[in-house]
Amino acid sequence: MRKESMGTSPAVTEMELRQILSEAAFARLYNFGLQSLGSGECTLIIPFQECLERPGGLVAGSIFMTAADVTMWLAIMTLIGKDAMTVTTELKTTFLSPAIREDVNCAAKVLKLGRSLIYGVAECSSQNGKLLTHHTITYLRK
Repeated sequence: MRKESMGTSPAVTEMELRQILSEAAFARLYNFGLQSLGSGECTLIIPFQECLERPGGLVAGSIFMTAADVTMWLAIMTLIGKDAMTVTTELKTTFLSPAIREDVNCAAKVLKLGRSLIYGVAECSSQNGKLLTHHTITYLRK
């Protein structure tokens, strides 16, 4: 049985997370790529796609929100495994700067792993490190 405390080695492997990303239909649309993972943490890259841009080449806000949600989902798996059932109950997004025709990184971190609720944050940034969005996320363990 894998331990659920933060600070231990991840409860999933990089290969398992890559497979989950490739098999999740809702995530495939965005072509998310796994950059890194750790215990309670995950980072994805979201490549720019013209088919998902807003007028003027802006990366659509919904892409940031989806990226934050998916990245947190994977970060949670690093603590409780890939078979645990969790669902988003709250996602609050603050848009800080636009991204224009560029790839975006999204990093998520679990702040508190409770028995029924999981709290975390995610941030999306440009490739040069400019902070674009900040997200607070709550998940429910089922």
